[in-house]
Amino acid sequence: MILEKMLAAVLLDFDDLRLEEVPRPVVRDFGDVVVKINSCGFCATDYKAIKGIRRNVNFPFIPGHEPSGVVTEVGPGVTEFKEGDAVIVQPSGFCGRCEYCRTGRHQYCEHAFTTGGDGPVDVRPGAFAEYMLTVDSSLFHKPADLSFNAACLTEPLSGAWKGVVQYSEITVGDDVVVIGVGSIGLLCMMVAKAAGAGRLIAIDASDYACKQALALGATHAINPRNEDAVKRVYEIIPKGPDLVVEAAGPIQAVKLMVDLRRRGTRWNVFGITTPEKFELEGGPTHFLEGRMDASFGTNPLAMSKAIRLMESGLVNTERIISHCFPLEKMLEAVEVMGSPDRNKIIINP
Repeated sequence: MILEKMLAAVLLDFDDLRLEEVPRPVVRDFGDVVVKINSCGFCATDYKAIKGIRRNVNFPFIPGHEPSGVVTEVGPGVTEFKEGDAVIVQPSGFCGRCEYCRTGRHQYCEHAFTTGGDGPVDVRPGAFAEYMLTVDSSLFHKPADLSFNAACLTEPLSGAWKGVVQYSEITVGDDVVVIGVGSIGLLCMMVAKAAGAGRLIAIDASDYACKQALALGATHAINPRNEDAVKRVYEIIPKGPDLVVEAAGPIQAVKLMVDLRRRGTRWNVFGITTPEKFELEGGPTHFLEGRMDASFGTNPLAMSKAIRLMESGLVNTERIISHCFPLEKMLEAVEVMGSPDRNKIIINP
């Protein structure tokens, strides 16, 4: 059988991303679904894989793990979705049978696959392409009044919900600090605001990011290049924050997170991806009852909650989009992704 071709952004080696004609996917197995991609968010993890900052990549590799689109073909056993359905794609697929899946911790699934991601699990071609192959259990119906651009940000929004709400258990009135307000930090901030945060402080070394945070609901924004961030936080919240979310990545951000504490402070390590180490003082951490969570990826519950947040109008993900590029201009998008003065980038195949 001669397969039809499609355009895709293929990573052949670190810093060697090319637009190529590749075979268009077709359904083969039980539960398979082919989706024509309308929109796909450009995540920092995609950029790090392209630039070689993240090294656990098997080549050739099609990045892109934040897609929305339209079903074009369904395989045997698919009953909930049909050709023409507008859908949101969860990038990971889970077995539903292992201990982790049966206890609701799907992100730890022993037999998981991921589309367009990287890591030790089964990695399949992603959504920086005209079409992608996934499974029906990874699909969610897109609400009719939600644009494809907004809908493709369900996955990062769901990660923000999982970290801020499910893991760190934010409550109404909590004073919250978000360190690093790029796109994922802004989503964490928007989730915190929707959950009823009191004072909401954004910390970022970019004036552009601080300005964006204030426009999206932060009560205060601090640039640590211009002032002492710890001192300023305690001027705003004399007793210290209830929750600190680290969404920046560099180890300095984690150290800053640890310095911001009060009795019962909750910390969420969301952004760090480096192997560097940081220290915790045993005594103060114990007596202050500090609690640290780490959050990575998403799960079906978080995806559902994210869709509900957008559908209800509590979170408008389109407000964090700064650039949209057709797939043909993927290389230009990579260049813009390396700029500090940008927010979320969307690829539209």
